[in-house]
Amino acid sequence: MAGHTKNEITIAAPLDLVWDMTNDLENWPQLFSEYASVEVIKREGRKTTFRLTMHPDDNGTVWSWVSEREPDRENRTVRARRVETGPFAHMDIHWAYEEVPAGTRMVWTQDFAMKPEAPVDDEWMTDNINRNSKVQMALIRDKIQQAAGDRPAPALAD
Repeated sequence: MAGHTKNEITIAAPLDLVWDMTNDLENWPQLFSEYASVEVIKREGRKTTFRLTMHPDDNGTVWSWVSEREPDRENRTVRARRVETGPFAHMDIHWAYEEVPAGTRMVWTQDFAMKPEAPVDDEWMTDNINRNSKVQMALIRDKIQQAAGDRPAPALAD
């Protein structure tokens, strides 16, 4: 068995703002509540290799890993994968953005498998990712909507 999650949220903000804020890796610690730091290791074209470090968990463990992320603005998608997989055999993530009447729909799809020696199985991690994605997406929605409200309205042409 492999893990698969798909979570989405609609953000009452223009696609450009949602795209810019969610693809600003260096700002992720201010956007996500779970990340303590982001270190960009290298950039090659659109692809960025970076290290994510989480805040300590309930047991005081600090989790960190290296991922690659490649945004495709024209197709409104992002492909990412863990390079340092840790307890995962693999972790592939796809972000999709769509303009909708209420703003921007953002969809996160994650496909993964846990290593046999991992402390949790695919089912446990699927439930964990689904729970956490909902929390993080709601935080991101609120922060982007606040930023959208703080922006000056576009000037109207006469």
